This record gives sequence, structure tokens and C-alpha cells, in this order.
Amino acid sequence: MTYRLIFTDQYEKRARRFLKRHPDLDAQYLKTLRILEINPFHPSLRLHRLSGRLDGLYSVSITLSYRITLEFLLHGEDIVPVDVGGHDTVY
Repeated sequence: MTYRLIFTDQYEKRARRFLKRHPDLDAQYLKTLRILEINPFHPSLRLHRLSGRLDGLYSVSITLSYRITLEFLLHGEDIVPVDVGGHDTVY
């Protein structure tokens, strides 16, 4: 099963800003998105559900320090990225 990433205008703006600040992560960021489309449960993504004020969202890892938070609709094939950045930024 292939999942579908749905990018909002707000997320695309955040992603551009993130990649401008961290051009060295461009390849890893794109690799993370490709894996997410193919298999969001792949162990390298470290997919986990968030709690507290981010309850209902999930997170995947780009690296140990950087994450993508996302809305993950398990009953469908849609994945909507919400934010991208450092651990302290997105949480």
C-alpha cells in the first residue's frame, strides 16, 4: 500500500524555511518523505503518537535531532505533514 502525502501551504512554507536554515539536511529530508509514502511504519522513521498539547498528531524522525510532526489518518492512506524542525521547535 502506498500512502499519499498532502502538503498544506502552511507546511510548505515551514519546510522551505527549515531547508533554508539546514541545507545539509535536504537529502535526508527527502529520503524521509519517500520512506513515509512507501511505509510510514518503517523502523528508521521512529513513528510515534504524541500526547499533551499535540495529542492526535504523530512524529517521525529525519535525524536524531530533527522531526516532522504529522496528522496521520490510519483509516485512510492520507498523511498530512504539520511542522518540521528541531525536537524543541516542533514539540
